[in-house]
Parts: sequence; C-alpha cells; structure tokens
Amino acid sequence: LIYDSFAHYLVTEKGYDEDLLILAPDSLDFCCKGLVLDIEEGNFLKLAEDGTVLRASHGTKSMTFEEILENYGRREWKHFNTVSGMVSRTAKYYLYDNYFDLPGALLCARVVDSLDQHDGQKKYDFWKDMVAAIQHNYKISAFKEDCGMYFPEVKNHPDKYLQRCPESVKKWLKQLKNAGKILLLITSSHSDYCRLLCEHVLGNDFEEYFDILITNALKPGFFSHTPNQRPFRTLENDEEQEALLSLDKPGWYSQGNATQLYDLLKKMTGKLDPKVVYFGDSMHSDVFPARHYSNWETVFILEELLGDKGTVPAKAESEPLEKKGKYEGDQLKVPYFVSKQWGSFFMDRLPGLENAEKTLVHTWSCKCISTYSTIAIPSLEAIADLPLDYRFTRFSSNSSATAGYYPSPPRALLPNEDSVTMK
Repeated sequence: LIYDSFAHYLVTEKGYDEDLLILAPDSLDFCCKGLVLDIEEGNFLKLAEDGTVLRASHGTKSMTFEEILENYGRREWKHFNTVSGMVSRTAKYYLYDNYFDLPGALLCARVVDSLDQHDGQKKYDFWKDMVAAIQHNYKISAFKEDCGMYFPEVKNHPDKYLQRCPESVKKWLKQLKNAGKILLLITSSHSDYCRLLCEHVLGNDFEEYFDILITNALKPGFFSHTPNQRPFRTLENDEEQEALLSLDKPGWYSQGNATQLYDLLKKMTGKLDPKVVYFGDSMHSDVFPARHYSNWETVFILEELLGDKGTVPAKAESEPLEKKGKYEGDQLKVPYFVSKQWGSFFMDRLPGLENAEKTLVHTWSCKCISTYSTIAIPSLEAIADLPLDYRFTRFSSNSSATAGYYPSPPRALLPNEDSVTMK
C-alpha cells in the first residue's frame, strides 16, 4: 500500500514512467532495513560498522565487488561520520531503518532504473518528488481530507493492514499499570490516525491503557528540541490548540518535547530521577534519540530476530492455520525474511577478499544496536509473559556484543555457525 501510494503520485502528478505502478511480488526482496540511499549517485549501500561498503546496488541492480571497490574503495563512505551521528535526513542521503519507510526504498531504486533506461543520466534529481509524494500521502490533514491513497485505504480496510494486539500484551500493559508504572504512548502519527490504529489494535478502551498519549510527536525532534522549539499543544476534535507553557497533568497532547514530559513524570512519581524505559522499532527516530538526548533505557523491537528459526516461539509453530493472520498466505513475504540481495542484517563479508572466514564483519546496523539499546527483542509478545521483576542482561553489562538480545542472539552472531554462508 505504501509503495502504491507513492508510485501513484509520482506517475499521475510528476509524470514518471507508468511501469512503476506494476510491482512483482519478488521485487520486495530488495527491502532490507539499514540501507542508506546515496541520493546523488542513485546507489543503495549496506555499511560495515567502520563505514566501509559491504554491498551496494545501483537502482535495484546489485553492484559487483569490483564496482564497489572502484566506486567506494576500502575506506569509509564519505558521509559516514554524519550518518553515524544519526543525522540521517539530508539532501545527499537517506537512511532506511524501519518497515514503514522501506517501500519507499524500493520505489526510489526503481525510479533510478527507469531514469537510467530513458535518460541515461549520471546525477539524480528525483528526491524532491519523492518528498512531495510522502508529504501528499501523510500530511497532517490527509487523514481528515481523505487525501492520497494511504489513509482512505487503511480506513476502508483496516483488517487487511492491521494486526490485532495479542491478549498477552494487553494483559502485560494492564499489569504494568496496576503495579504503579506510568504508561506513555508517543507516536509521530497525528491523533486521528493514531485513534483508528489503537481502536483496531487494542480496542475502543485503548485510552485506559495509557496515562499519557502524545501524538504528532515528530520524532526524533521530540527528544532533541527545546520546549521553546517544540511546545506541547492540547487537542480539540483532532485540531491542535495553542501552545502550553508547561505540562501539568496526564492526558492526550500533541507535539511537545522530552524535557517537559520528564518534568511531568517527576511530578507524577514524586521522584527526582524517575527511570524511563522506551520501546521503539526505529533506531533513527526512537532508540538513538531516546538514549542520546534523554538518557532513557531503550528496548529495540527488532523483527530481524525472528528471521532465525531458533527464536520463533514454539506456540506460534503449532497454531492451527485459521488462527494465523488472514494475509500471511499471500505471496508477499513477512518482513523478517532475510533478503537474498542484501544478506544478513547483522554480519557480512568484506567484498573481494579471498579468505571468507576472516572477512566476516558486523554491519553498522548491528553496531548501533549494542551501542544505543539496553536490550533488543523480536516483539512485545516475546516478553509479555515474563514476571515484571524479570532481570534482563543488558548490552552494556559485559563486553559481549550479544548480551542484550532476548530471548537469544541472532545465529549470525554466534561463533562457528555454518548458517552464515555469505554468498
């Protein structure tokens, strides 16, 4: 749906090739988290932890080891210093680090293919059109106005696109609240779309699960901006009202900043230094800024941990077919299948070296996990049945790069695993 929404806009509004509208199911193999688009070159890059290029494609076409070495050498990619500080929104490159963004990566790659075919150009100028497509489909008024393809379709067919929250997770949220924890929901989605999602996923009583709901939070800016730059606003009928000077009580708010939120948490808990644990699935928007700017504990939701058959809960394996998601049987793959084109999210070989054993390195995405997350889990369901006082091993608790993965590290990171055949 996300792919179609953007492609439709590029074709109808910006005159791009109609071939972009046709999507072969196997082309979704291109989608892999942790890729960086080098916008001017039209190249996608998979980076090692030191910034060297492990794999690359020009448009959708994989580059050979020789082409990678010729274009990028064995030195760190020229923008690595800025991208590794997570400032990953510039006119020169874009970091694809969550599933919501990834269909856009495939579309950009196909745009490059198309421009090469028709114009044979060397520098690319499509990004402003891509931004316009995103803006058209997701702008704050789009849900209300039924603008673009994305929101009208989700509104009309929520069951097709949304999975209901497992009972175990709902029970866990209630347990946390009953144990005196303050629960927050912080999303960059606007309140109208958030309400649709939460009613569908959690139920009509979803507001009872949370003490504080913050929508249109515009992460990562929520964590990095000052109260003056990004004040909280109240909402009336999903319209944002005037800016608040401070946050005085729990409730539903829009925009805002982590500084004033933390002041409210001090007031609500009566503690000088309340501990916050923040769960998120985007390194760029959630985990990095919550750790870096707010020094919160961070739990990284990492579906790639499910790509290892070793960590799939036995329960899921034995469920009768009719209980599985309605659309799982479709030819479209679930996101955590390992991309054939890009290989493991965690490890890969340095290009063009003979001795495969010695050339396995951690990816940059993998390095970020152990640097910025407290722990990483495949889903909330994986921890919902644990006692509330369960003690997790943190990434920082010892020098091991795998300590914080729960329930177990990805097989790619375990020593002498023959499952890591990097073709």
